[in-house]
Amino acid sequence: MRDAITGLIGRYDQLGRYFDRSAIDRIDAYYGQAELRLAAVELINREAAVIVREAAQRLWLEDPELLLPGGNAYTTRRLSACLRDMDYFLRYASYALVADDFTILDERVLNGLDDTYKSLGVPTGPTVRSIALLGEVIAEMLADAGLVDTGLVRAPFEHLCRGLSSSNVRAR
Repeated sequence: MRDAITGLIGRYDQLGRYFDRSAIDRIDAYYGQAELRLAAVELINREAAVIVREAAQRLWLEDPELLLPGGNAYTTRRLSACLRDMDYFLRYASYALVADDFTILDERVLNGLDDTYKSLGVPTGPTVRSIALLGEVIAEMLADAGLVDTGLVRAPFEHLCRGLSSSNVRAR
């Protein structure tokens, strides 16, 4: 897994160049955001079950048909799989958040996920919404703790949403 600094060093090394002002500013920004990144990841580690449960409750309130017969979260097995996947998205988003590099999301989550979900009949629309809700819940919890720059924290969730939406599949 790469991080923002390793990726930056690799690019400049390939070019055989010293860091320019842009690279130094990028490094400065990365370290300047370290406290928020670590606070967010500590929150995720400590409250993962609460975050997933809250995001799921919001999804069910927005789209209660998912829980009804014929819905993709109907039956205990399907509901458990949905919650498991939300936890999976949350965990990988936390890795990307610390690294400030979304490559891991592309490699380990997005590549092939849409095909897998299509073959299983999992609707991408509610999946994308659940990922966005995870980001919202974390941002709210951080804001409640006095950390207000939550755009940084939402970024990996937005990347996952864009990645799944781009192949779209609306709410099949």
